[in-house]
Amino acid sequence: MKNLYLLLILSFISTLNLIAQNYQVSGFVKDGINSPIPYANVFLLQISDSTIVKGASTNEEGLFNINGVEPALYWISASYIGQTSKPTAIDVQKDTKIGTLVILESTETLDEVVVIAKKPTIERKADRVVFNVENTVVSQGNTWDILRRTPGVIMVQDQLQIGSKTPSIYLNDRKVQLSQSEIKDLLEGFSGVNIKSIELIENPPARYDAEGGAILNIITSKSITPGYKGSVNANYTQAIFPKYSFGTSHYFKAKNLNVFANYTINPRKEKDRIYSNLNYINTSDNIFSIWNTDYHKTTKSLGQNASVILDYDLDDKTSVNLTTNISLSPNRTYNNALDGEAYNGQKQLDSTFSTKSNLENDSKNLAFDLSFKRKFKKEGAALTLNGHYTAFDETQVQVVNTDYFDATNVFLRNNSFATDAIQDIEIVTGQIDYTTPIGSTIFETGTKASIIQSTSGLDFFNGMAGNQTFNSSLSDNFEYDEKVYAGYLSILKNWDKWTLKAGARGEYTDVKGKSLTLNVTNIQQYFELFPSAYILHTPSDNHSFSIDYSRKLYRPRYDDLNPFRYFLYENDFTTGNPNLRPSFVHSFKLNYTLKGDYFFSLYYTDNGRDISTLSFQDNQTLTLHAINQNVLESISYGLDFTISKSILKNWYLYAYTSLFYEDETFVSEETNDVPYTNIVEGLYFQMANYLTLSKDGTFTGEVGFSHFTDFIAGTYVMGPTTNLNFGLRKTLWDNKATLSLSVEDILNTVSTDYQAKFLNQNNSYFHQSEWQFVRLGFTYNFGNFRLSDNEKNIDKNERDRL
Repeated sequence: MKNLYLLLILSFISTLNLIAQNYQVSGFVKDGINSPIPYANVFLLQISDSTIVKGASTNEEGLFNINGVEPALYWISASYIGQTSKPTAIDVQKDTKIGTLVILESTETLDEVVVIAKKPTIERKADRVVFNVENTVVSQGNTWDILRRTPGVIMVQDQLQIGSKTPSIYLNDRKVQLSQSEIKDLLEGFSGVNIKSIELIENPPARYDAEGGAILNIITSKSITPGYKGSVNANYTQAIFPKYSFGTSHYFKAKNLNVFANYTINPRKEKDRIYSNLNYINTSDNIFSIWNTDYHKTTKSLGQNASVILDYDLDDKTSVNLTTNISLSPNRTYNNALDGEAYNGQKQLDSTFSTKSNLENDSKNLAFDLSFKRKFKKEGAALTLNGHYTAFDETQVQVVNTDYFDATNVFLRNNSFATDAIQDIEIVTGQIDYTTPIGSTIFETGTKASIIQSTSGLDFFNGMAGNQTFNSSLSDNFEYDEKVYAGYLSILKNWDKWTLKAGARGEYTDVKGKSLTLNVTNIQQYFELFPSAYILHTPSDNHSFSIDYSRKLYRPRYDDLNPFRYFLYENDFTTGNPNLRPSFVHSFKLNYTLKGDYFFSLYYTDNGRDISTLSFQDNQTLTLHAINQNVLESISYGLDFTISKSILKNWYLYAYTSLFYEDETFVSEETNDVPYTNIVEGLYFQMANYLTLSKDGTFTGEVGFSHFTDFIAGTYVMGPTTNLNFGLRKTLWDNKATLSLSVEDILNTVSTDYQAKFLNQNNSYFHQSEWQFVRLGFTYNFGNFRLSDNEKNIDKNERDRL
């Protein structure tokens, strides 16, 4: 590992010889009567093929600054609402002021200029990293593809992670309140051409809820052109089973009204297979029983998502927004089959068993969000009011039947049982935010109140249908009430080459959880302060330094608190934990940016008593059970390096490398509560090559590669995993349609093993899922499809715990 670290560090240093002197291009954009045009787009284009190299937007005075320009000869042009200035040739060999670009009402178009997608850029701000992808080769895919290629994001078996945590997904500063699989389905139906940028906020400032870690905020492009546009899309995926997805989006903009509607449906059949090995150990530390199982799970689902967003401007300073999200998953079925063999310590067959387990699940998730925003005369001053309501309902029925046989396949006994579970959750929140500049400092403050009520129940029955008896000891009803009251204050100040952002958020939490059957009540009441601070120093266009700190917390998910059991079979189950406590996290990060192409980050995170899923084997009862627990401590630190650069005019390279250390200390409850620490020193490497394969930019390709050495997953250590992927994309009929082909896990190396070997624990499993697949997609746009929509979602942190 030390040699590997040395090799990587040397490779970082070797990239520095690619760096050349960069300059600034500045000027003004005005109309035919010499009035400044704010928010116009200005582009630098290569003389050779008119590929967009860099761009910027004008401020209120029509001034623009394009930084980090390499010395060369360029075209420069400005555009605003479909009109463009005459292209002008400039030779950049120093900081260049070009004067004024004029946009006339009847403007001369760029007859000889064919615009090819420019290259994406990365911008580091005080509290976030901005991945600018608008009109780039990266934006030619769907929004999910853009997210997984965002600097700092890693993929762990099709799950987005930032470090060891799952990020929250926001759309235009509103949280997407769906599970990761639902988010993936939804964003795969959103075209990337409407995405302006992705904001990676690793340490969210005081404005955001204290709960949760990093945020990926998707910013869509803006348009002021009235009209209608729509699209339909379909995907066919061939893995072990074929899968389909269909979606349609519609957007209408009038003078004061924006309406966006979206619907997706995903009929799916999925296959999972898990090979597991359990070695039960006696008090003499010898293996006395070996259990090997082969588990098959087939899932059928028909997930549906619908959203409607209404934006209405009451006047030029007042607006109202109504957002509705509906997620339905009716009759999701899990057909499980497990075959097991039990051996003695001499590896002689003792017995076999076979389990059939069927589970039916129905859920619906309804969310309604109403916002009112008022801008004041003072530039930048605004008041926002928000109210939110969520209703979540879920029912689940499980039937488990296991037959046991001796070594000669003679039937021994049968064990059968069934469970019937329900969960109802209601969330109500209210929020006020106010922003105002005072001199050169921007102040932001606000308050929020949230009320969550959750009722759940589980009935356990021994035996099969027609001959069942109620088991009260394994049944329960659980009530959970949570109230959170919060207030925050933050400031933002820019001066010379410095930027400071600092704030604090205070939250008072009142929690009550009650098990009606056990007659046990847990009450938590606490006030916590969550400070955050960010300092950015930019001594020149080529260098920037920043440091940031924040304190956050993670609250347990509602279903993790339910003291119920979900059975794989009678000897393998997962149970909830009503005694979970929130964990508090301290995060520090030191960043350096070189030339806008090379990014270095040192980070340290104290995850505190993190909530982790821990699995333990009971060597007395020969069972394996998983439970969420607060660990004793959890620490992460490491070095990240990112390069984002055009190698050739048609080849853009993004590469991300992370050297990291993770440790997590937990109580081994099946080893007399002895503390144990899992430690991993690992490497994550990701590379994406974006290729423009045609002169007009309508045919593009992508070749990606990622490798993960190992990672901590509760009591387990995840083994190495590698992914090689490939994709092609062709736009047709003047961008009215897009045809795409992608292949994932070409080498069939994403599947990996998980091992827990410590103290008196010795078990492992190998998980195979449908990581390897071929997908064919088609999207057709109609109407004025070059409009940008008002896609939003609901920014409610409480819903993320459903």
